[in-house]
Amino acid sequence: MSKAQEVHSFCRICTAMCGITVTVEGDQVLKVRGDDAHPISKGYTCPKGRALPEWHHHPHRLDRPQIGDQAVGWDQCLDDLGSRLAAIIEESGPDAVAMYLASGSAYDANGRRAAERFLGAIGSRQKYTATTIDTPMRPLVAELMGGWSGITPMWDQEAARMLLLVGTNPVVSHGHGNGLADPITRLRAQQKRGPVWVIDPRRTETARLADRHLAPRPSTDYLILGWLVRELLDDGADWDYLNEHSVGVEDLTAAVAPFTLDRAATGTGLDPAELLELLDAVRTAGRLSVLSGTGVSMGRHANVTEWLLWALAAVTGSYDQPGGMWFNPGYLMQLDTRSWQPSDGQPEPGPASRPELPRRFGEYPCAALVDEIEAGNVRALVVVGGNPLIAFPDRDRTQSAFASLDVLAVADVVETDTTALATHRLPVAGQLERADLPWMLDAYQPAIATHYTPAVVPPGANRRLMWQVFADLGRRLGVGVLPRGVDPDTATDEDLLALIAERGRSDAATVLAARRGLVGESRPVHGWVLDRVLPEGRWRLAPEPLVEQLADLDDPAPVVLLPRRQMRTMNGQLRDLGDVGPEVLIHPDHGIADGQPVQVRSAHGELVGTARTSDEITPGAVSIPHGWADPNVCTLTTAETDVDPLTGMVWQSGLPVQLSPAESA
Repeated sequence: MSKAQEVHSFCRICTAMCGITVTVEGDQVLKVRGDDAHPISKGYTCPKGRALPEWHHHPHRLDRPQIGDQAVGWDQCLDDLGSRLAAIIEESGPDAVAMYLASGSAYDANGRRAAERFLGAIGSRQKYTATTIDTPMRPLVAELMGGWSGITPMWDQEAARMLLLVGTNPVVSHGHGNGLADPITRLRAQQKRGPVWVIDPRRTETARLADRHLAPRPSTDYLILGWLVRELLDDGADWDYLNEHSVGVEDLTAAVAPFTLDRAATGTGLDPAELLELLDAVRTAGRLSVLSGTGVSMGRHANVTEWLLWALAAVTGSYDQPGGMWFNPGYLMQLDTRSWQPSDGQPEPGPASRPELPRRFGEYPCAALVDEIEAGNVRALVVVGGNPLIAFPDRDRTQSAFASLDVLAVADVVETDTTALATHRLPVAGQLERADLPWMLDAYQPAIATHYTPAVVPPGANRRLMWQVFADLGRRLGVGVLPRGVDPDTATDEDLLALIAERGRSDAATVLAARRGLVGESRPVHGWVLDRVLPEGRWRLAPEPLVEQLADLDDPAPVVLLPRRQMRTMNGQLRDLGDVGPEVLIHPDHGIADGQPVQVRSAHGELVGTARTSDEITPGAVSIPHGWADPNVCTLTTAETDVDPLTGMVWQSGLPVQLSPAESA
């Protein structure tokens, strides 16, 4: 009889990547709790992490490969998939094969690398990722201002003099671009150093903990930030920093000149006294950490809001400086040791069917994929760790396009809305069934450090490691997928992880021996972005495309859609394991009774959900979480018109909507 034992690992549900202790008995995962010895998370884990046993033993786990509805062996499945892909490439070229990589693959170092190498090896440029669904403004602003899309500003959790959070709720999300374990403890620690301010139309879980909360009209954050930058340039800017590390001060000054106190107060609905108190807090702090989240990133004002947020940090001398913000160079990636050639921020044209949608960062925007399928340019789609049927706009059109594909191959751990349409289902190992490193998210952590975990349990049923699937598929197409000619028949997870780890700050043996806790430094570092990355060592404060967008912005509609994170779900993951469904959160002033069915309509579609009324959300805001099939927010969006021209992202926040009781619809 097997005996229960505890195995130390780390959670890969979100960017916090907390240390966990997993209780297993044989192949059964019994319990997950926080690892008390983990130097960053220190015993913390959230409901999502504690739900890993239920996720691992999910009743809808993908256990066996399938062709259509027929369970088959791996050789038969990959032979069939490989022959179909080979025929498509022969007839229509490699760009007829597309790949969509979502957050489920971002936390599988070997699997994600193998999938991307497979797409590159067959010669396809048709790469799509979840980045262009909810957060392309961040790499865009980083590239336009800093010369490289990969720099990520981090809250200095040891020395920040002030923390300003705009449209983000880390108590629930655990950070958006900043991994944040045990957020409540960290926010309270920040309050001992300096104040925490939250700008959000909803009194979120984070806002309830803050020293101050400003609740503006939705989609008006940019007015506050533009006004702050205007006032600080007049009185309070760090001119020594700006003179040494920036260009475009005059253009920035001209761009924010219209943002008077009266305009900011009128547009946001805030009391001018509240705005003046915020300005005074920023001037008193001198430097600050300022972060945004999906409340900013998914909307039509995303680019200019993020730009003005970065401008605020630059004007106060906060970037890459103690007391402000730092940039994690990564333990594995060692970005601070590289030589950089700054980008000019010019994108490539989009795909043939939508050339106006820009190709940036080596990928096309997801808004173009359905057009490419309908035009016959894409005949095969490989979906890796995602559920695009509930994430893409134009839900019905997307479903029809996917159903028309010659090949729809889906690699995932559980059945999804997308696997229901798949020609090939590829059951891959879940996070507890594989060894791993946080490769892709190396620079998102609050420390220059890396984790390693062995597999907690072996892959169950007839599941395979994702890298094995793509390596074997590549062999059927005559291309090598694994690096340095590694033999997929003899390689292990650890063999491939060692190739990643050996490029880090210590040798691979040291990293792979760290089976509990982290390896690396814990303190922020400053100066490497200023010295090595910025074009001629200077921030470009007023990128022309962003200045033009700011000048063209219209005021938001009276009632608009907003996104929302939920405590027990992560995008589409875990949605059927929690106890709270996707309620439509609105203010009582809208005249819809609490618990009543409510219809939400946009110019593009409609949905019906259950109303949850609260005076903790600003009138005019309609907050619905993403990641659900019913109600599916994507029925309200379209890729035909409401698409950002700089990033190709479909607008999902700030979208005008109308409310009515469902009975009268």
